[in-house]
Amino acid sequence: MIHYIVQVVVFQFLFWICYELFFKKETFFILNRGYLLIASVLSLVLPLLPINWLQQQIPAQFQIALPSIFIGDGGSVVNDNVQLLDEVVITSSSIGFTEIITSIYLIGIVVALFFFGRKWRELNELRKQGIKTRHSNYSLFVLPNTDVAFSFFRQIYMGDQLSEQQQQLILEHERIHVDHKHSYDLMFYELLRIVFWFNPMVYILQHQMKALHEYTADRIVSKEVSRTAYYEQLLTQLFQTSNLSFTNTFFTHSFIKNRIIMLQKTNSKKLKQFKYILILPLLAAMLTYTSCSNENSPEVTTEANSEVMQKINELADAIMKKGNISDDEVRALKFLATEAKEGDRIYTSVQEYLDETEEVPFSVIQQVPTYPGCTGSNEEMKICMSKEITAFVGDNFNTKVDSGLDLSGKQRISVQFKIDRTGMVTDVKARAASPGLQEEAIRVISSLPQMKPGLKEGKAVNVLYSLPIVFEISE
Repeated sequence: MIHYIVQVVVFQFLFWICYELFFKKETFFILNRGYLLIASVLSLVLPLLPINWLQQQIPAQFQIALPSIFIGDGGSVVNDNVQLLDEVVITSSSIGFTEIITSIYLIGIVVALFFFGRKWRELNELRKQGIKTRHSNYSLFVLPNTDVAFSFFRQIYMGDQLSEQQQQLILEHERIHVDHKHSYDLMFYELLRIVFWFNPMVYILQHQMKALHEYTADRIVSKEVSRTAYYEQLLTQLFQTSNLSFTNTFFTHSFIKNRIIMLQKTNSKKLKQFKYILILPLLAAMLTYTSCSNENSPEVTTEANSEVMQKINELADAIMKKGNISDDEVRALKFLATEAKEGDRIYTSVQEYLDETEEVPFSVIQQVPTYPGCTGSNEEMKICMSKEITAFVGDNFNTKVDSGLDLSGKQRISVQFKIDRTGMVTDVKARAASPGLQEEAIRVISSLPQMKPGLKEGKAVNVLYSLPIVFEISE
């Protein structure tokens, strides 16, 4: 969700920058209106539309793959080679980061709805105070003791303190807003302000749209009346203004200077309309970004690895001809397919790896691995180890890990690890419904202290363990 919101804000910002640089100063008011509306809608839709055909057109060498994450119920299969430890139960009663952010977002929506409701109530109060006159395609409300002037859908409001000449010009101006349905644009942005109250771009785009509405109405009316008279009405005095963001207000102080500048401008040459083609590369870049969020891993073929590919193909043919392969062969293939990382043990041969990583069935171990401080028989040391590991995990597991994760109820984590020939805990793996829980489980188990290794025939051996963890999140 956060990724989607970030994309929406960034896309709206890019569309706005393009508008500021190339279109804002042109007199193509209708085209600019369409641009702002389409840009606002596309910013909401594009992050939700990964285009499959575009993914297929991107060469593999330019694709980047993220690792797959197992999502499941955390269940594990335990065989004879793995010793199952007692289940660890951890309880969290903290309020998560997700809950905090969600609460703030909902509070913001409530506040935005409150202000919207207050504006609506103010408009209703003005409607009740006004003297209504019906016309063919609009209703005129004359407001007592004020010189306010604005329109809302098919309703035009004017104060009775305006002169007859002012009323005539304002009426012509506001009728343009009514005929062009400008209120629909402002209501669209008003709804965006409620849902995306935290997004500054919504307020900026609404401001730009209101300016376009005024430029459009000014330009049309100025063709029908004297421009000089129209300038005079804009500059005569400071008029009262309505503070309703979803209305088209005639006297808006911050707009008057820009409106006069736009009135003085000559019509832009039609050739400049080709500048709107500039949005196509921007749109293509956005589509490419949203389409390439999750791709398959690249396959890079070079002269250096072509010989390796040949050997891999030969190996695949050999496996297919043989049919079943032994456990050692499975482990050898796994070793060859494992990505080497800095600090990993370097083996001189595959056989050395097989010898050192051989996992001995727990049932044939003569002496079980021993947790520091545990003594007694094998059975006593098994019980002691289970208790010590339970206590260790309970003390060290970060119960705040659910902060920022959308989790609730019981979360099961299945952990598997190995106590190797030196007594160190290695090859820690975890499965959980959340990557965050997986990472925390791996961190805690990896920090277990060094133990005495298990023995078979007097030699240290590798022993596998499975540990179920239940993380209870209080709601």
